[in-house]
Amino acid sequence: MQWLAFGVAALTVAVIFIYHSFTGSWVSAIIAGVIMGVAGFLLSAVGGYLVGLVGSSNQPLSGLTLSALMLSALVMLAIGAKGMSGVAAVLGVASVVACACSVSGSLIQDLKVGYLLHGTPWKMQVVEIASVAVLSLFLMLPIIALHEANLATGGIGGRALPAPQAGLMAQLAKGIVGGQMAWGLIGIGAAFGIALIMCGARSPMLIAVGMYLPFDTVSAIFVGGIIKWAVDRMAARRAPERRAKVEETGVLLASGLIAGEALMGIVLAVTFLSGISSFTHLLTGADEFAFFKTWGGWLSYVGFAAVAWVLIRIPLGVKMPPPETGLSEPRTSESGSL
Repeated sequence: MQWLAFGVAALTVAVIFIYHSFTGSWVSAIIAGVIMGVAGFLLSAVGGYLVGLVGSSNQPLSGLTLSALMLSALVMLAIGAKGMSGVAAVLGVASVVACACSVSGSLIQDLKVGYLLHGTPWKMQVVEIASVAVLSLFLMLPIIALHEANLATGGIGGRALPAPQAGLMAQLAKGIVGGQMAWGLIGIGAAFGIALIMCGARSPMLIAVGMYLPFDTVSAIFVGGIIKWAVDRMAARRAPERRAKVEETGVLLASGLIAGEALMGIVLAVTFLSGISSFTHLLTGADEFAFFKTWGGWLSYVGFAAVAWVLIRIPLGVKMPPPETGLSEPRTSESGSL
């Protein structure tokens, strides 16, 4: 415990120096550091508890981050830290809390597995700290590559790489610290959420997410929902007892596609920076592929159809494991006969 306390204190001091570079005031930096430490500790506990209770996909990271952001923004406004320096400090607090909550969800799952496998907690913690330190350095490289490769469309946060959550948090920080917050809109949004709950909406959060995400993202989610609905209907007709296994396989496939899409985005960004502007142009630049300029968009539907077929056919084709058929010990009567 003393090592953890020392590490928290050392990192808090380091982050306070970063906040000072944003605000130019030691008072604002120290207060932001205190808010970051308290909010990060409490909200990480909340996020980790929900992950352990429900699962990693149900951690309310956006809500936890927004709570820390609004708290820090109100405090910064109260001490007079305004302008872009105050906004930068608020976003700095929110970013640290977001990372802490994210790591807490992963850490609590890892410690649970370690407990089941009789692992040593302090050794697992050392590895977790080392992995976070290494990733915090190396993950900056693909982020820089993605931003540089999409400068023509605005980089990260632009048209090709929208960042609606980050944009929302930046607008909240600017509005609160700058004194130009449209509190009326926030009140309307809260009232709308209450109305959805009272109307019996099955998932008010999905409705809210669909209102601020880009249309291409929402449309992809909608198509995925249609595929999920079709798989559920077919699984219910064919083999109801395999429905849980079908859903598990489908989630695994969808998760792999999401991870693969993220990796391919990084690969495309790196190849763009290395001089290859487009794989499509590289593969279809020859004369025999001239038709691709006209029909390439339509041919892409073949690829989408193949993905849909995989997401439907493979889960429905999964087989249940054979039941265990162990031989029980023969029972004998009091006389010893079978």
